[in-house]
Amino acid sequence: MATEMRRMRLTRVLVALLVFGAAFGYVEASVVVYLREILRPVRQAELAGVPHDEVFPLLSPEQLQAGGEGPVRAWLTELGRELATLLVLTAVAGLTAGSFREWLAGLMVAFGVWDVFYYVFLKLLLGWPESLWTWDVLFLLPKVWAGPVIAPLLVAVSMIAVGLAMLWRESRGEPARFAPFDRALILGGAVVLVVAFCWDWRNTSAGGWPQAFNWPLFVLGMAVGAAGFGHALWARHGPNGRRAAGH
Repeated sequence: MATEMRRMRLTRVLVALLVFGAAFGYVEASVVVYLREILRPVRQAELAGVPHDEVFPLLSPEQLQAGGEGPVRAWLTELGRELATLLVLTAVAGLTAGSFREWLAGLMVAFGVWDVFYYVFLKLLLGWPESLWTWDVLFLLPKVWAGPVIAPLLVAVSMIAVGLAMLWRESRGEPARFAPFDRALILGGAVVLVVAFCWDWRNTSAGGWPQAFNWPLFVLGMAVGAAGFGHALWARHGPNGRRAAGH
């Protein structure tokens, strides 16, 4: 009976997270539509010859200021909106969670679904990106994150898979246990991924075209993080999060 109730609760949580993630992906994509229209005049004036649907090169602070108060205010507002987006995702995951593990799993699912549908709706609304290898700006805080679209999508799909696995374990009454070693791997992998996405930030922030993406660093970050989550999900642990004897 308890297992069945946990499974029913998991179904409700998943539906809520999937609906929220997809809807929030549309909200995110619509912001891009508005920003492109707001910044189109200054991009045409400062970056003559660059197609209007190109993300790069980015406008420098000086070029934004040359466009007047509107573009500068829009850019500053965008910085705040990015932080607010992360807080919303964090809060929604908390509303569906009964424990820290469920919160983390819910956050990963919501974040991943949001990111996937963001690109789905961009394609529907703007016909962009042209391919999975098209470069995009992912975040602006604390530095510019950039990379081909396939890279954040790989991260998003991985987050969804891990989050679903964690919630599935919760529904069976066999929650994943994160030993200190697992946490270190996950945190280390996340840091390496951030470095990979920000690797070229000085160049892109200065208005340069993106250079080659640091795939070796990206793959390393994915592998290290996957090792941490994989060990926590599938290795047998004792009640204190320590690996059980004989395993």
